[in-house]
Amino acid sequence: MQGAQLKKHIDATLGSGNLREAVRLPPGEDLNEWLAVNTVDFFNQVNLLYGTLTEFCTPENCPTMTAGPKYEYRWADGVQIKKPIEVSAPKYVEYLMDWIETQLDDESIFPQKLGAPFPPNFKDVVKTIFKRLFRVYAHIYHSHFQKIVSLKEEAHLNTCFKHFILFTCEFGLIDKKELAPLQELIESIIVPY
Repeated sequence: MQGAQLKKHIDATLGSGNLREAVRLPPGEDLNEWLAVNTVDFFNQVNLLYGTLTEFCTPENCPTMTAGPKYEYRWADGVQIKKPIEVSAPKYVEYLMDWIETQLDDESIFPQKLGAPFPPNFKDVVKTIFKRLFRVYAHIYHSHFQKIVSLKEEAHLNTCFKHFILFTCEFGLIDKKELAPLQELIESIIVPY
């Protein structure tokens, strides 16, 4: 299967309601292809989810990027900003989304041509993308969940997050310590399986 076919497979298996099945690598598929297609999907999903909150997640309401009182995230991309800096949540998410988009658009990391090789560090790049996307979920759940409920978006948020976490766990994309801000929620997703 190539990109478009993999996308159809994802959509079809998601529609079946079995998210655990939907995240598994289809038989005979290339792992890097599967990671690439799903990374783009999860990026778009988080972008859309966060987009519903931009009028509430402001520098005034969220002067730092946090996930509850114990977790604060500082931004560094290793290129323009080498030393982690404290920025507002919306600025952090903007930096993060721009950084991810740059990775996705870089054909030496995410090759567009059929059969073009993925770089040796591909999974490391994917892990960094997932770690950063998780931080957006953690911020949404800790700082904006009531707003999500008032917008009647919680079922959608929960389904997106469940899909994200099952995929993350299936391929070992985020270290356990990074998941701590949403540990209870994650356990409630994983344990029933």
